[in-house]
Amino acid sequence: MARLSKILGPDGRPVDLDALFDKAKAGPTLTGVRSPISGHPADGLTPARLARIHRAAAQGDILAYLELAEDIEERDLHYAAVLGTRKRQVSQIPVTVEAASDDPEHIKHADFVRDWLSEGVLDAALFDLCDAIGKGFSVLEIEWEATPERPATPTALTWRDPRWFTVDELSLDEIMLYEGIGKEPLAPHKFIVHRHKSKSGLTIRSGLARVASWAWMYKAFTLRDWALFCQNYGMPIRVGRYGAGATDEDKEILWSAVANVAGDCAAIVPDSMKIEFIELKNAADGSKLYEARASWMDAQISKLVLGQTATTDASPGSHAAGRTHRLVQEDMERADARLIAATLNRQLVHQMVAFNFGPQAKYPRLMIGRPDELPISVIVEAIDKLGRQGLEVEESQILDRLGLTEAAKGENVRKIGGRPPPAEPKAPSAPPILPGLPGGPPLAGARPPAAGLTRHLVSLHASAPDPEYVDALTVRLAAEMSGVMAGLTGEIRRAFDEATDMQDLADRLERMQLDPKAFAEAMTRGMALAHLVGQAALVDELRHEI
Repeated sequence: MARLSKILGPDGRPVDLDALFDKAKAGPTLTGVRSPISGHPADGLTPARLARIHRAAAQGDILAYLELAEDIEERDLHYAAVLGTRKRQVSQIPVTVEAASDDPEHIKHADFVRDWLSEGVLDAALFDLCDAIGKGFSVLEIEWEATPERPATPTALTWRDPRWFTVDELSLDEIMLYEGIGKEPLAPHKFIVHRHKSKSGLTIRSGLARVASWAWMYKAFTLRDWALFCQNYGMPIRVGRYGAGATDEDKEILWSAVANVAGDCAAIVPDSMKIEFIELKNAADGSKLYEARASWMDAQISKLVLGQTATTDASPGSHAAGRTHRLVQEDMERADARLIAATLNRQLVHQMVAFNFGPQAKYPRLMIGRPDELPISVIVEAIDKLGRQGLEVEESQILDRLGLTEAAKGENVRKIGGRPPPAEPKAPSAPPILPGLPGGPPLAGARPPAAGLTRHLVSLHASAPDPEYVDALTVRLAAEMSGVMAGLTGEIRRAFDEATDMQDLADRLERMQLDPKAFAEAMTRGMALAHLVGQAALVDELRHEI
């Protein structure tokens, strides 16, 4: 009788402990049905036999097809290279975890998964999961371990040979394990079955090896014919001739001479005999025919596996095309990563969280691949600018995007960010002393003050590319006004705040006892300044028109 645990799976049902912690449920058996020794159906493969293998696989007998897929990957250099490239693309890109929400419990679940990822158990398994790209499916057995702190945690994800599995007889799509003299369903919570379909339909008919096997077979025929061609027409033949009076000993000596020069293409004939060697015209062109056919097959395999050819078979002047084709390869990389992440979330992450924290309504999400990310500097700048406009973003999303974790209580943390302290106000600098202004030297050849000042200022403004006289007057006026209004700024603000209407505001300002003379002088200078600025602007406009 099975030992049921208090641990609940994602479905809320108790877990069978015997099945969960069985260390080798689908291991090899030397004398049983899960033998590590494989057949080699690629030996002497013909179109008729290949068709029979594919037909049998589509009807549920998948063993020969899986052995053939393994054979092709081992024998074809190009197929092994491009398929290995696609596998390694996904197996070396970043893996991140996103919390279900900002709820402390959900963050705790995400941190638990992140801690497990840091142990490196998944790193070695990603490449094995990608075995499904060629064969249609891949199976990994989960080895669970129980500790007082963590009731159930995966300590290994072991790849199991797909030849040890088959499909059910009803749907032809449910993966089952060979056991004893028959087959049985996979134990719950014990296996990860990744299906990586290149097209819709039965899993066993959606692997790339099913299509690649035809190209490989035709290419194998071409390579064999090419080898025979090179043997017949690529090696010189040595012919030794002997006279009519030659003895057997002379013939032996002659044969040894021509046979030991190089290779096996040698012969001896008497002078009276004639051997004619018919040479194929344009033998070099014949060799290129085989090479072109083999290269064409390789290009089709590149399109099948990588979606393009520029990253495998570069040609002169193809840099721009290579960049475009690289984008196609990145599209396939993202699609592969999402398929694998979906499998791991559904068959591993949900179980890990449920076993350790109980069934949840929402689970953390594991993500594989380079996010459609902007550079981190761009993200930080955007958050900084949009935050000032009132944008609100969940803190967990920002931390996940930056690859950071939330600061734990009690840990030694360093606070980052915060508003800088306000800058200390600087004392206003003394206004510049200009000719013609109070406290400054008189203008040379002075006329009446107003007219002389106006003409002098406008003249300087028109002759200098960037005069600062108007700015200086503005600063001086502000300084003088500050003397008039000193100590009254707060009272004036209070008068505006407390006034009930305009008449009330006028009455309050009259009671403030402003110095009418100083105030009138400041206002007069302000009006003069406005007049001068207008004249300067007019001079600028005239200068541009001229």
